[in-house]
Amino acid sequence: MSAAVRHLRPRGDGIRQETTTVELFFDLVYVFAITQLSHLVLADLSAAGIARAAFLLLVVWWAWIYTTWMANWFDPASPAVRGVLTAVMLASLLMAAALPGAFGGDGVLFVIAYVVLQAGRNVAAAALLPRTHPLRDVFERLVGWSAASGVLWLVGGLALHGDDRLLVWLPAVVLDLCAPFAGYWLPGRGRAATTDWDIEGGHFAERCEGFIIIALGESIVVTGATAAAAGLSATVVVWLGVAFLETAALWWLYFGATAAERTRHVMRTCEDPGRLARDAYTYLHLPIVAGIIAVAAGDDLLIHAPEHTPDGIGWALIFGGPALYVLGERLFRRRIALAMRPERPLRRLQQQPEGTATS
Repeated sequence: MSAAVRHLRPRGDGIRQETTTVELFFDLVYVFAITQLSHLVLADLSAAGIARAAFLLLVVWWAWIYTTWMANWFDPASPAVRGVLTAVMLASLLMAAALPGAFGGDGVLFVIAYVVLQAGRNVAAAALLPRTHPLRDVFERLVGWSAASGVLWLVGGLALHGDDRLLVWLPAVVLDLCAPFAGYWLPGRGRAATTDWDIEGGHFAERCEGFIIIALGESIVVTGATAAAAGLSATVVVWLGVAFLETAALWWLYFGATAAERTRHVMRTCEDPGRLARDAYTYLHLPIVAGIIAVAAGDDLLIHAPEHTPDGIGWALIFGGPALYVLGERLFRRRIALAMRPERPLRRLQQQPEGTATS
């Protein structure tokens, strides 16, 4: 068995790719990151504060989802891969710890941790593959794009201060977000096709479902801790019950009935799982996660001071959070449904009696 095969997950008919304990351990850092983002929202209930938290959510999600792509290909049972994931976890922890001060005194730590996380993971993955392996080209492209955006991130963190960092960080995050749609174009190589991103769709869907559970769990932790701190009066208990039912409704909308199972089936059987993972999960899960964080912040406001009427930003969180979640969830389901459409004519043809023809 070659070294490359040892580092990659086994693929083939009948092989089911399970989520490993290493991946679940990695997710624990992002429980902390989501908690940090929720506290950021509550600490600065202004339009500018919400915008900063939303910007940082993009960074946190991008760090997590790119590592999920890597772990879909690479086998955490390999000591080398496990070492890379452990290093990424440490960088993620430093990044998460620095989130509250990303636009202040901790900006240098935040940006160095993020750049090391993204560029270092891609360099390590490419180094684990021989030049003849198809995935080597994928990760060489990732190295090029993460290096280009990394320069902007470092310039903003090292040379600028406060909100002035956004002058460079906004182009950096736009570059990061546009990279998948650009096919990680490189001079002399052109664009990569999404069919080159040969992922195991069921595992990818399961990992993203796990992140939704992280965000929903953090919502329960925030509201429960706030209720305990506020004192369990009758009004607080009522609002805590309302907050829990709202969180349960969000869970049901995403996981209820057979929705999750059906989605995993589509991811396993569609013709281009790489494109579907890019569209439905890498991009369209962002508003879902953002909606959960906003819901948690809105519930916290109601529980913390039930006798006070929220201001405009507070009402925006209370009503806008569920609306954003539902919008993201509907767009996600629509994208999954579009991937199912090519199967319908074939299914109708297979169900026709022998000797009949389609019109």
